[in-house]
Amino acid sequence: MLAMNFRGPFRVRADRDKPYPEIKHPDDAIIRVTRSCICGSDLHLYHGLVPDTRVGMTFGHEFTGIVEETGPGVQKLKVGDHVIVPFNIACGTCAFCNQQLYGNCHESNPSATAVGGIFGYSHTAGGYDGGQAEYVRVPYADVGPVVIPEGMDLDDAVLLTDVTPTGYQAAEMGGIQQGDTVVVFGAGPIGCMAAKCAWLFGAGRVIVIDHLEYRLEFVREYAQCEAYNFKSMDDPVVFLKKATDWLGADVCIDAVGCEAEGSKLQTLVGRKLPLTGGSATALHWAINSVKKGGIVSIVGVYGPLDSLVPIGNVVNKGLTIRANQASVKRLLPKLIDHVMAGRLNPKGLVTHRIPLEEVSDAYHIFSKKLDGCIKPILIPPAARA
Repeated sequence: MLAMNFRGPFRVRADRDKPYPEIKHPDDAIIRVTRSCICGSDLHLYHGLVPDTRVGMTFGHEFTGIVEETGPGVQKLKVGDHVIVPFNIACGTCAFCNQQLYGNCHESNPSATAVGGIFGYSHTAGGYDGGQAEYVRVPYADVGPVVIPEGMDLDDAVLLTDVTPTGYQAAEMGGIQQGDTVVVFGAGPIGCMAAKCAWLFGAGRVIVIDHLEYRLEFVREYAQCEAYNFKSMDDPVVFLKKATDWLGADVCIDAVGCEAEGSKLQTLVGRKLPLTGGSATALHWAINSVKKGGIVSIVGVYGPLDSLVPIGNVVNKGLTIRANQASVKRLLPKLIDHVMAGRLNPKGLVTHRIPLEEVSDAYHIFSKKLDGCIKPILIPPAARA
């Protein structure tokens, strides 16, 4: 079958000889992919920053598809169902799934005690192949997949697998109160969605910080927020303090993660060498820009190594830090309602629809921030017929 094939940092190709997935467990399903996305966190893999990302792997944790085959233990799905597949692979019965912490499933990832299984995200997340392919095996098929509601646009549906839940949970974890000032670091798809969702929780002011003008222009339009270029500032922290009467923001959201720009030291130790779990520049700014007693919400991806974080400031300011992978299954019912009611417009983030055969070009465009790319979708041949 046709699938994305990782050949090493900055090298991916469309492979037409990938073996078709097979049912390996009674609770598996085989899904024929109709939409898949390239995520900003896929770029961390592409850039060689995630440990144990093996040659030959297929990326893609954001996808929708049609059920082609089910194992004998699958009861809730039937062949022909068109489903949203959460990026979390969750068993549904462990201690953490029972707390609706589906991103921390204790059974789906034998390689870690922290994160659960994730489709197409290296062997540190379980080693599962992802959805940038014509077909994919979905474990625990009665737990994660949700049938796409009648009338929902497929581009909306595929963005309910990760981007929308992650942006929403970023705002939710911020504990936003009516009238709060919320600062979002990063104007990629997650940052745009976090800024949009901040209004749903009652924010009175939303500010986004980035360094790419086309993304800043996009987020101003998409999320109706303020947006500023940190490259035009002497010090983003001082800028934000001044903009908030020297108190700081009520909530700061790190929607960037390990590839943040803005600090030569962080870039050196976190991206170039790398000696730490990534460049924690955005997290630094979030901690130092939030008010005393404020909340920092982290959805940006960092590696397992230690990072250079000003923990003394966290203690002395009395901050609350909340972070996790989004619990997609927990959030899907309310997010489907928001989308169907028109309160959220996930497909508005999509700037590029690219044939799966051109996956190499798609990664290059997204990685190099070319052609105003915010969110690319990959479409397999059968889904274009």
